[in-house]
Amino acid sequence: MSDTEASPEPALPHAVALSWGVAERPQRGPKRELSIERIVDAAIEIADAEGLGAVSMAKVASALGFTTMSLYRYVTSKDDLLLLMQDAIAGIELPEPPDDDWRAGLKQWTLGNVEALKRHPWYSQLPITSVPMTPNTMRLIDTALRALRPAPLTDNEKMACVLLVASYARAVGGVQGSIAESGASPEEVSGSAYASVLASLITADRFPDLAPVVTSGAYTSDDYDDFAFGLERMLDGIQRYIDEGGSSAAPTSSDDTEARDSALYSSDKRVKEAAKARREAEKALRDARKRERDALKTARERAENAKAKAAR
Repeated sequence: MSDTEASPEPALPHAVALSWGVAERPQRGPKRELSIERIVDAAIEIADAEGLGAVSMAKVASALGFTTMSLYRYVTSKDDLLLLMQDAIAGIELPEPPDDDWRAGLKQWTLGNVEALKRHPWYSQLPITSVPMTPNTMRLIDTALRALRPAPLTDNEKMACVLLVASYARAVGGVQGSIAESGASPEEVSGSAYASVLASLITADRFPDLAPVVTSGAYTSDDYDDFAFGLERMLDGIQRYIDEGGSSAAPTSSDDTEARDSALYSSDKRVKEAAKARREAEKALRDARKRERDALKTARERAENAKAKAAR
């Protein structure tokens, strides 16, 4: 092949092509009663009832009343089946995010994902082998990015934010789903049923920092929403990153040089004055951004009140 001749584009993985409907499907199935959709639905039912480990091509075929070889006419491997199951679960319906509040939109998106994953705790056990490429997962990402439209972030920063909250939702949804699946009582889950025993075992000499937490009851309390706390702190972190200028605030090589020179010549009167002016300008910028957020919030509330009044 010559240097100027283009290399052929690699074909999509078979399961991805199936999910998009661009892979060749069998023209004649057994009694034409079998389909990829039925196979995926049956596999999900097995995983919901017995866990991901119970899913096999043979078991899915048996549940549908066909031979294992019949399934291979539609889905060529168990790995393909797992990817199609993943895409099916990602096909959840989420409300449209607000146009002017990225934080509310991203929170809404994360909570919706957690609820879906709670219903299918095995989802968090699915292998991750590449970036999402199937249609439902791509649609889910598209919705998250739509929530981030108002945020002054680069494309890479927005994708990093989506990955951050998606990973959190995957972990929390899996844990909460497993707890619900176990059938344990709330007292067993929180550990409050064993609080007095734990308090006698977790002593201050062996566990100096954990002991007071156990004694106070915080360790076994189910009154505090740990998930909500964690999500809010992640959103706080993104907000602070935005407030501090995002990627534009990241130090460059020239910034490093200026920082070294500033430290070296910090006693110079003009350097001191310039550094003070910079700090004041940065504070003014933060204050201006806060005023802008407050104004947007007030305007949104006025619009909502006017809409509610008109509806009455």
